[in-house]
Amino acid sequence: MKKNSLISILLIGSFFFCSYSQQVTFIGNVKDTLHNPLPYANILAIPQADDQDVKFAITENDGTYKLGLAKNQTYELTVSYLGYKPQKVTITTTDQDLTKNFILKENPDQLDEVNIKYTPPITVKEDTITYDVTKFVTGEERKLRDALKKLPGVEVDREGNVMVNGKKVTKVLVENKTFFTGNSKLAVNNIPADAVEKVEVLDNYNEVAMLKGLQDSEDMAMNILLKEDKKKFVFGDIEVGAGIKKRYLLHPNLFYYSPRTNVNFIGDLNNQGIKSFSFSDYLEFEGGFGKLLDDVGSYFSLFNSDFAQYLNNQDFTANINQFGALNIRQSVSKHTDISGYLISSNSKTQTASNTLNAYQNIADPFTENRTVTNTINNFFTVGKVTVDYDPSYKEDFAYNAFVKVTNNDSHGFVNTINPDQNNSITTLTDVTALNLKQNITYSRKLSKAHTATLEATYNFQNDKPITEWLTNQQILQGLIPLEDADVYNILQTKKSASHNFNAIIKDYWVINNFNHLYTSVGINTSFNDFYNEDLQLLNYGRINNFSSAGFGNDFGYSYIDSYLGLEYKFQIGIATFKPAVFYHGYLWRTQQFEDSETFSKNLLLPQFTTKVEFNNSEKLNFKYKLNARFPGINQLANNFILSNFNSVYKGNNQLENQLYHSATLSYYKFSLFKNLNLNFNTSFNKRVKSIKTVSELNGIESFNTAIMFDQPEHNWMLSGRVSKKINKIRYNLSSRFSYNDFYQILNNETNLNVSKSIASTIGAETSFKNHPNFEINYTKDFNNYKALNNVSKFENDQLEVILEYDFLKDFIFKADYTYNNYNNKSLDTKTTFDTANASLFYQKEDSPWGFEVNATNLFDTRFKQQNSFNAFVISDSRTFILPRIVMFKVSYKL
Repeated sequence: MKKNSLISILLIGSFFFCSYSQQVTFIGNVKDTLHNPLPYANILAIPQADDQDVKFAITENDGTYKLGLAKNQTYELTVSYLGYKPQKVTITTTDQDLTKNFILKENPDQLDEVNIKYTPPITVKEDTITYDVTKFVTGEERKLRDALKKLPGVEVDREGNVMVNGKKVTKVLVENKTFFTGNSKLAVNNIPADAVEKVEVLDNYNEVAMLKGLQDSEDMAMNILLKEDKKKFVFGDIEVGAGIKKRYLLHPNLFYYSPRTNVNFIGDLNNQGIKSFSFSDYLEFEGGFGKLLDDVGSYFSLFNSDFAQYLNNQDFTANINQFGALNIRQSVSKHTDISGYLISSNSKTQTASNTLNAYQNIADPFTENRTVTNTINNFFTVGKVTVDYDPSYKEDFAYNAFVKVTNNDSHGFVNTINPDQNNSITTLTDVTALNLKQNITYSRKLSKAHTATLEATYNFQNDKPITEWLTNQQILQGLIPLEDADVYNILQTKKSASHNFNAIIKDYWVINNFNHLYTSVGINTSFNDFYNEDLQLLNYGRINNFSSAGFGNDFGYSYIDSYLGLEYKFQIGIATFKPAVFYHGYLWRTQQFEDSETFSKNLLLPQFTTKVEFNNSEKLNFKYKLNARFPGINQLANNFILSNFNSVYKGNNQLENQLYHSATLSYYKFSLFKNLNLNFNTSFNKRVKSIKTVSELNGIESFNTAIMFDQPEHNWMLSGRVSKKINKIRYNLSSRFSYNDFYQILNNETNLNVSKSIASTIGAETSFKNHPNFEINYTKDFNNYKALNNVSKFENDQLEVILEYDFLKDFIFKADYTYNNYNNKSLDTKTTFDTANASLFYQKEDSPWGFEVNATNLFDTRFKQQNSFNAFVISDSRTFILPRIVMFKVSYKL
């Protein structure tokens, strides 16, 4: 591949270019007048030349520091420490390393000073880094993301995720208040850059101050501090666009901030396929990915829902989005805040795909060619009201109520060509759902040694999906009792309702600085009802109900989990250990029509975590947990139900809990001096008891049920990322490997399947001030699936080039290009496809008006290629995407 050679030349060339201009080392120590070392003192080197970066460092515990400075440059060096008078010196580097020690004098009057003559660009105080954004921006930045990219140690990806010193920001605040849900995307992509004065980065963040150091938190928060003239002011911008083939866009961002009242509104109306609300945003509303992983059942339930599947889909042939988000926060008193948000979205989407399904692990393997098109109308509204009451440092109370209303309908068409049939099926669905959640948290410091917390949640969910299949050929023969008809019209009605209540009381006992003992008592309850009816609609209003063949459920499921937990946290040197054990008593009851059964079980589930903190910028974390996961009501309902046009499912009310071991190990290192980020993560899961699907396959049609399975299955994932900046270029290398073995039970045979995949990316990114900036990435993917000694192999090469150039003071040009070479090695087929986007933005300095010409999918590429693997099907898919779109946009800044 010529493009692969091109990127190699570019990367190697840029490496030698950067290596040619190396830095010198500036070292020393900082002490007080008694020669005691001052840890965490700030050393800032501000260059005289505009094309050089600000350098900063903090002293170690012994007061030593190390800075990397460019050769033959002049810097103004400032050394500061809280309670001491800062020192300033001017130095000029040569090609030799430098050494300089500092003695700081106490400043007893510092707290009485009113006028601060000097504000350093960066201040570091243990867990907090403060950036003075005004010292880094040029005035050409449009959104907060553009300003953040210019801060040392800060990275922003194209989705709006922020990393600081190699660690991901998990919560965003504005003026110390949560911005919408706290997700970084809405903040960095919408807040105007010229409204921001400072950015505070808070590591090990906890919303309740008294719980910091008690609750384990790896969260990193970013607090946006506004300029003084924006703290009681309306600001924002409005963007309007129109393009060929009736393309349009309207995107207002309006913000009002005052000391007591905050109002934010973000709107979006477009037919360009731009989504303002994604699946990752949805996870934030449900508590965040990390919290959901503690309850894997809840995560997969969310992931597999119709609502989440729509949000996760990013490929359309046509798409109209109507989106509005309103966030209001009001300070009622010094101790009480009331806040709320309302987010509503209405979209009309068309999707299309063509998939080659290779059916494996059967006596006569075969291939199916399936084409699927869908027209989807998706509406949802989510709202949340929160009351925060914080009367003192020793007490904190919060109440929130959350509601979600969804109404989705779709019109789908499936055409399947396989050795047994050539059939077309029309699918009509209509899903309405209501979700109501209420949560109370209360924390109180009982004494110097004891702190107690209470958290209680009530969740009500009511779903009513209706599905209709229409075809002129019989389907699922032998599984559903169809009567002869010219058109077979099959109707399914479902109703499910659940009431869940969870509560936990926890006591944090601080025995001393190195030993803590935590005790918790909790209960989880769930009461569920599930009803379904499958039938055939015949002429003259007649009905053929499938209940005579064992279809239809009227199933009740109640579940109670009461538990007691004990955690001992202790510190030895730089390592913190926390062994824990939780004793659970489970009681559950199932009822199908008049038949009911009751079950009980007790389990002892151990946990262990350890954290080794070599220093503030180098940490090692390990976590082990024995997990028990109980089935959902859909897996338990033990009458037949139609799953799809080609599958029938029957639950098993005798299912118990799955049991699996999980372990994770992560290593993180960041070096200010070397401009180096290192992140390595590995996770391992071993399922010792699992719920396994048993399938009977006849052509593309299958009958599935579930059993308890006790053969061990394993999953292992290893990922790493190395990032190093040399002068104006940052080099990135990342890789991810995954291994998964699992058993499948198909047509009365049990076989072990293995899937392996590895993906590696190498790239470089420039950060010039007066020249075009490039980002170049090359990714290689390998996927290997093995079943019954049949091996399927897929490879993909991807080249990505991104260009951004600010020129002639008022113009900004952006472009990106992606090239893919997809290779199905098993079938010896290759597919190449590439996409490109470009925009030119013009805004005269000090003018509120901006103008942009934007083009997406410049080459008018019509599809993407990908592969997937499940128990007995290997899929090679072609997904169709939006055509070329050219837009002209006008923006106005308030």
